[in-house]
Amino acid sequence: MDLQGKIIAAMPERSGVSARSGQEWKVQSFVLETHDAYPKKMVFDVFGSDRLTRFNIQVGQEVMVSFDIDAHEYQGRWFNSIRAYDVRLVDPASIGVAGVQPATQTSVISDTPPAADPFPPQQSATEGSADDLPF
Repeated sequence: MDLQGKIIAAMPERSGVSARSGQEWKVQSFVLETHDAYPKKMVFDVFGSDRLTRFNIQVGQEVMVSFDIDAHEYQGRWFNSIRAYDVRLVDPASIGVAGVQPATQTSVISDTPPAADPFPPQQSATEGSADDLPF
């Protein structure tokens, strides 16, 4: 899934050592806010020091985040996990453009008569309609 928005917060980086493999891991969480009429916020994680270095996410950047959603159970409760696998910078000037052109009003003066009404008025049942439908 993809979501575009502005990074409004970056949580401190967390790290540890895997109990299974003994390998060190790093993860950092970021908060993205969309530009919808009613903006939404999403917290997502970037897992791995290589991705953290490659993405180099900074507060205030406009980004497109590609992410996976998964859930896991812990002591009878379920928790969502939103993990980014790609983060791309977006040009801030493109916000709101997204393929929608603004409506423009134009005044057209023409010598041609208006086209015939594509939906002529309905005949009532008393006017001798050929079908027996009630509408």
